[in-house]
Amino acid sequence: MKIKILLALIFVNLMQAQKFYFPQTAITDSVVLEKQMPGLALQVITNLQSDKHKPENTVDFSDQLFRLQIVSKDYKKSIATLSEFRNQFADHNMAGYKFIGYEFYSMAKLNEIKNKVSFPKALEAAFNEKYRSLPERLTPRVALAVDNDINDSRQLLRKALDKQKGKDSIDYSSALALCKTYLNYKTYSSVKSQVMQLVAAADQEKYIIERKDVKTKNGNTLTITIVRKKENRSPLPVILSSNIYAGLIDEYFGKRAATYNYVGAVVNTRGKRNSNDENNPFEHESQDIYEVIDWVSKQPWCDGQVGMIGGSYLGFSQWAAAKKLHPALKTIVPQVAVGIGIDYPAQNNIFMSYMMQWIQYVTNNKFTDETDFANFTKWNAINTTWYKSGKSFRSLDSISGKRSPIFQRWLDHPGYDQYWQKMVPYKEDFAHINIPVLTTTGYYDDDQIGALYYFKQHYKYNKNANHYLVIGPYNHGGAQSIGFTYVNENPIDPAARISIDDLAFSWFDYILKNGKKPELLQDRVNFQVMNTNTWKHAPDLDKMHTSTLKFYLQDKKNTSSVFNKPETKSFTTQIVDFKNRDQKDIYYKVSKKDSIKMTTSIAFESEVLDKDMIISGNLSGFFNVSINKKDFDTDTYLYQIQPDGKSSLLSTHIVRASYAKNNEKRQLLEPNKTEQIPINNSYFMSKKIEKGSKLLLLIGVNKNPNWQINYGSGKDVSDETIKDSGEPLEIKWYNDSYVEIPVYKD
Repeated sequence: MKIKILLALIFVNLMQAQKFYFPQTAITDSVVLEKQMPGLALQVITNLQSDKHKPENTVDFSDQLFRLQIVSKDYKKSIATLSEFRNQFADHNMAGYKFIGYEFYSMAKLNEIKNKVSFPKALEAAFNEKYRSLPERLTPRVALAVDNDINDSRQLLRKALDKQKGKDSIDYSSALALCKTYLNYKTYSSVKSQVMQLVAAADQEKYIIERKDVKTKNGNTLTITIVRKKENRSPLPVILSSNIYAGLIDEYFGKRAATYNYVGAVVNTRGKRNSNDENNPFEHESQDIYEVIDWVSKQPWCDGQVGMIGGSYLGFSQWAAAKKLHPALKTIVPQVAVGIGIDYPAQNNIFMSYMMQWIQYVTNNKFTDETDFANFTKWNAINTTWYKSGKSFRSLDSISGKRSPIFQRWLDHPGYDQYWQKMVPYKEDFAHINIPVLTTTGYYDDDQIGALYYFKQHYKYNKNANHYLVIGPYNHGGAQSIGFTYVNENPIDPAARISIDDLAFSWFDYILKNGKKPELLQDRVNFQVMNTNTWKHAPDLDKMHTSTLKFYLQDKKNTSSVFNKPETKSFTTQIVDFKNRDQKDIYYKVSKKDSIKMTTSIAFESEVLDKDMIISGNLSGFFNVSINKKDFDTDTYLYQIQPDGKSSLLSTHIVRASYAKNNEKRQLLEPNKTEQIPINNSYFMSKKIEKGSKLLLLIGVNKNPNWQINYGSGKDVSDETIKDSGEPLEIKWYNDSYVEIPVYKD
């Protein structure tokens, strides 16, 4: 009896502390682990469904629930929940491929039990049933969806179990994480190899997939993957992508084009796949792609027309191809295109720490080093170590443990000089680009500035350019694939939930097959106004707004409105000590529900808006400042403070002051003299701001591990160290400075 009471008390105490029984033997004994996991998952499910742990976002809730249901062996419910998750993730069955490996596993387990067959036979039946039910345009994604790194999954499971050493209980968050890592390893170690074989067999029935090595005139080797539907026997237009991310994704891009009844061709850059040439990202695409298009256009399966598509680096590649246009290249569809030298590896002339992570990602081997790239703990530690050391930014590669000539070469070009200019069209080069272009990007796209740079330059130098832009509430991934239901945990309007793939290939049909022009493209600029469920159309970017509102840098306590020009000139002083690397983060309290980090910023808050406002376009204006150094990097954020007390980021801007007037030539500031810094190349946004909201403007100085640190000595910033910081930076932000907010009115 005493034992029962004692166990009951232990159970109560564990529940009160949100802990669950989990024996130490499960850590080392796989049989015990297998027995314990279903019961643990059931307890986690109960807690997940409670008010305390239930995620606000229904997508996150369904995502966690279907995984736990699989671990608890409730396979039938898991399939239903996964279906709910997909519908919540994206409309129109666009996410029907998401986590399909888990569905194969659950279906196979049900088949195994019901039909009393071996797991491999059950899995084959599950694959055949599910694969046949998929819309054709989702089938190319299946291989990518199950391409999980099993060794990495095993290590993550081992780490999760090791955290429990010496313990007989596990807290809720650790239990949830353990269930996820356990399931990930168990699922993909069970299904990946066989599903990949089954996909290959299905592909063999449907496609002709070839891989060829092409020699360029300079003797370089480039590997090209070609995918054709067997049923298409006549020559077709070819949709080409130039891809540095060699791997399974090459076949995916090829099969995607084939499902839309084109020939898909994907060329890997120098040094990738079968190429033994030196891998220098971005440097040779213009030259190499011309020769690739020449080769492709002469093949018997090509009708002489080539179009190009792809996002990020693959978007850059298309602009590289446009620098020296081949007659067979009839159109390009650059999506979220990297603006080399414009927004990557430096944004507005400030280099980012991420460049080191990316360089190793694409150069560590002939494919991509996914494990190293995804090791965020490692890269955060490297960036933090560099930041706290006070060493020069040039030392970042040494701190990472691998010297990089590419990294060093990029740092040698802090201005937008000929090194960057030769990679893509520059000024008058744009005047000669007369092929149709469709650009897609998003308000939350990391490469929005680059994508819009090409758009603006094309029209600046070619008034008759045939170039369309589609921009909406998409992030870097969404603007080159599908419109997710949620972006940055906020729902997007149903009107914005479109298939970017369908749009792109409708464009190809229009240009290459004399098809109908996509309905969305009603003018050169097509933008979705968030919170209105509508698309708007304009002849150029400046017409995205009809007026502007100047937000002056003044305390609302001293004025009736921050939107009124100050009657008397004054300034707000900000002091930033670059030597302080242990500074505690400071937060701006928005409400009881929300706060925003503003460690090296000062805040200006508007009055409550008495009517709805549509902000549409990007921030401009000027900062009038005086500093005690020769340079600094400004950092600007515009937020909406919603009536419910939550914050929402609208736009950002970062720039090196000495390059703000001319990104090609550095112009140092004169210490203690009032200087004017223009605001250019900020992020575009189009959104209805509800009555009762406020606008919050954070203005400050860039000082964090994610970017170079500009100490203001006037030396090359990449060579500066903490020894160059001298006295703290003192900035006088004058109140006649303003951020000009674009406003749209019908």
